[in-house]
Amino acid sequence: MALTSGALGAAVALLSTRQRWSEGTATVAGGAFPLTAKGSDVTGVPAALAIVGLAALVAVFAVRKSGRLLVSVLLALSGAGTVAAALLGVSDSSALDEQAAKAAGDTSATVDALSHTAWPYVAAVGGALILLAGLLAIRYGRLWPAMSGRYERNGAPRVRRKAPVDPDRPEEIWKALDRGEDPTGA
Repeated sequence: MALTSGALGAAVALLSTRQRWSEGTATVAGGAFPLTAKGSDVTGVPAALAIVGLAALVAVFAVRKSGRLLVSVLLALSGAGTVAAALLGVSDSSALDEQAAKAAGDTSATVDALSHTAWPYVAAVGGALILLAGLLAIRYGRLWPAMSGRYERNGAPRVRRKAPVDPDRPEEIWKALDRGEDPTGA
């Protein structure tokens, strides 16, 4: 449930930041000029936090014990941050104001007739799904299986096994001579 919720939430948040969040018009010398701003123009925070949440979601299964709790908290915080940034982006007109200033050639120009689409709210829903995944990981993560520790070292020195020595190999004959042994004698 948490894996599905987190992955779906990250996908929804990332998708929604690529959509049109706001639109308006700028008054220029030739008349009204229509302007639009995508979510990534308004704020890059939801997309960045969705990527962090996706990475944390994968990391939850790769770590154990206190590491899992820390990553779960990071997952929940990235979801909460995505929700907050998306909801703050609903009323943000700075991206359209910048476009209006460029279109008018006047740095004090602002956008008129500002309207917003539902995409910031969709991004907030994606963030809520990431938050849900983080809360589930905090609550139940200690019960989930972890990645195999098969290849981890336990700290003890490894005992190296020596390969069987073939006494007829030329290098072994030379080593026997170096030790002062007679390789021809039996």
